[in-house]
Amino acid sequence: MNAVMEKIKARDPGEKEFQQAVTEVMESIKPVLDQHPEYRHAAILERIVEPERVIIFRVPWMDDRGAVLVNRGFRIEMNSAIGPYKGGLRFHPSVTLSILKFLAFEQVFKNALTTLPMGGGKGGSDFDPKGKSDNEMMRFCQSFMSELFRYIGPNTDVPAGDIGVGAREIGFLFGMYKKLRNEFTGVLTGKSLNWGGSLIRPEATGYGCVYFAAEMLDTQNSNFEGKICLVSGSGNVAQFAIEKILALGGKVITLSDSSGYIFDESGINEEKLQFIKRLKNIRRGRIKEYAEEYPEGVYTPVDLAADHNPLWDHQADGAFPCATENEINEKDAQNLVRNRVALVCEGANMPTTPEGINLFLDSHILYAPGKAANAGGVAVSGLEMAQNSMRISWPRQEVEQRLQIIMKSIHKTCLEAAEKYGSPGNYMDGANIAGFVKVVEAMLDQGLV
Repeated sequence: MNAVMEKIKARDPGEKEFQQAVTEVMESIKPVLDQHPEYRHAAILERIVEPERVIIFRVPWMDDRGAVLVNRGFRIEMNSAIGPYKGGLRFHPSVTLSILKFLAFEQVFKNALTTLPMGGGKGGSDFDPKGKSDNEMMRFCQSFMSELFRYIGPNTDVPAGDIGVGAREIGFLFGMYKKLRNEFTGVLTGKSLNWGGSLIRPEATGYGCVYFAAEMLDTQNSNFEGKICLVSGSGNVAQFAIEKILALGGKVITLSDSSGYIFDESGINEEKLQFIKRLKNIRRGRIKEYAEEYPEGVYTPVDLAADHNPLWDHQADGAFPCATENEINEKDAQNLVRNRVALVCEGANMPTTPEGINLFLDSHILYAPGKAANAGGVAVSGLEMAQNSMRISWPRQEVEQRLQIIMKSIHKTCLEAAEKYGSPGNYMDGANIAGFVKVVEAMLDQGLV
């Protein structure tokens, strides 16, 4: 294992996010390798950390002033052992090869946990959607898809949305794909309901995260009733995590975006949540406007010089990081523990640094890693693929019921795998081990390819 990590660091020295993701999995699966020497003989580690395909391309587009701009596009097709590549597209200036490789690597195990036949992939661009008009978004998406269409398809690679890619962007991307291929297929998920989308898909990641947390609380004979929760982010995942926490009797007191965060001690109720949805999904405004609308909300701007995020320094029962990777560092984790937070459930991908994770585990906090807790989004994407293949649309109740069943199954699988390999109650080890074993067994069955 050490040799594999040294090889990764030598080959890809600048890819710290990818190295972090691989290290986390490696530390969990050591007991599996000890029990299965055939995995080492087949060089499974060397194979599973290397993408099957990496696609990088330029994306030229024209803004509303007539200026020509060029961004970089990516698609990482990581592993297809158990199904077509499946994973989102992220449009954000922070996008790099390292970030997309880490996301694709995580996606492989996350998709395996859903029990659905999906491989892992991820893609996107360093394009910044903030402040762009609808026409600028359309031109960029059309240019992006004019290259990506060569590599994707309903039985090959099925992208979805992620940060910066919502229903509007999926529509523009799908329209260009349909024009170029002259076919209407389920090649993208997260589509609008009128043309192949699934009910519950927008809600799925946030709902699923809260369902997973409810299962964790149930192991302690507890539930959400009266629980105070910290939520970061204010996009799709955060919005619907709040919606489900409220439905289960909890109270949410924080939200954030890249400019800062709001703290509302009285709680973000249904009326305030609807304001957030209009603000973020329609007006595309900043979170500070919440405090202008509701004076009881206190807005704190981001302090780039600070060594911690004050959002995580409030007394609460549960924390739901739903923004981005590495948003909880060691100091933030210390603050959460000091404020007696009993549960941390990740709605974002890898939002906690390794030092923070170790602190949660050492403090015996209920900690759920993103690859398990936020798998609800890709699970319903898989259900959308199934509905597209059958040319049918399931009712809302059926899709949500299937989502609940999948999240219960993931929770059970994580606990069983952790118990089997000597770390009972450790959801991180359980998620890494269960996903790893399923993918590896499929790779061995299919030979050296």
